[in-house]
Amino acid sequence: MTIRRSRLRAAVTGGVVLLLAAVGVVAAVGFGGGADAGRAQAGGAPSATATVTRQTLADSETADGELGYGTTRTATAKLSGTVTALPATGSTVRRGKALYLVDNEEVVLLYGGLPAYRTLAPGVEGGDVAQFEKNLEALGYTGFTVDDEYTVATADAVREWQEDLGLAETGRVEPGRIVYADREVRVESHQADLGDLTKPGQAVLTYTGTSRVVTVELDVDDQRLAKRDAKVSVRLPDGRAVPGTISTVETVIQAGSAGANGQSGDAETKVEVTVAVTDPKALTGLDQASVDVTFTVSERRDVLTVPVAALLALAEGGYGVQVVEGDVSRVLAVTTGLFADGRVEVTGTDLAEGTTVVVPT
Repeated sequence: MTIRRSRLRAAVTGGVVLLLAAVGVVAAVGFGGGADAGRAQAGGAPSATATVTRQTLADSETADGELGYGTTRTATAKLSGTVTALPATGSTVRRGKALYLVDNEEVVLLYGGLPAYRTLAPGVEGGDVAQFEKNLEALGYTGFTVDDEYTVATADAVREWQEDLGLAETGRVEPGRIVYADREVRVESHQADLGDLTKPGQAVLTYTGTSRVVTVELDVDDQRLAKRDAKVSVRLPDGRAVPGTISTVETVIQAGSAGANGQSGDAETKVEVTVAVTDPKALTGLDQASVDVTFTVSERRDVLTVPVAALLALAEGGYGVQVVEGDVSRVLAVTTGLFADGRVEVTGTDLAEGTTVVVPT
């Protein structure tokens, strides 16, 4: 995905050129000695002028995004056997329900961030035990303590669970019998067909989250834009702008595309940003679409601004603006703040909203 820069950098660069060009002019006007210091008669009407404006100034950048269901993940088999049932694409699978069946036995979806990687049995301890026991309790099974120890009491509850699923009542939980996801999932596609033989590591299906979100891929250099919980604006295909919030920020490695000789190119590191739209109803009628996401890096409210081109570099250092008062003009020193959209925040003595300033051409 490509990122479209705001006019900030171009404006700043152009402003610097003008500032450097203006040094000699301001030095000639000067601020030293005499009652008329800092004041010069205009030889005629200024070639161009602008007004000091009070406004909210925002440094923002816009990137291409995709409206969909978020990151696609793959469920891979850990059991050898035959695929005997698959959920329909687009369907939702919740905790405790079958994600698919192997040899007509359920592989169950549970919630958690730690993948199942070993068999759980009495005597086993660890975070994976606590994660499994939280799920077992959430499914309504009791008689054990939710902690990081897999006890005989846990095994008894597991036997009840296995009986309800129609599985062998071993009291042990094999890693191939469960799949963990953060929450309920939406089945996106099938990677295996009914009747296919499975083996460990073979893809069975892909899934996503169930909520529509916007995904943006940024270059690593643009990571400053991606702050969790930051507010963004999402422009939909029909032109509406709706607010959103950055919910997740992840660094991902993308495999390089295959070249003409069949060899893969260099892998790329990207920053994947997920944005949750504040009002999901605003997405009614949209399933997947390209959108624009505007990130606001910084913002200054209720500040005085002038065009960047109005800034002059002062011989004694710093910046100024040439203020027009009737048929007379003078240069006022100013302090600059945020640059954005071709304007710059300024503060200075005698500078007020509505003041007319010269914009050199």
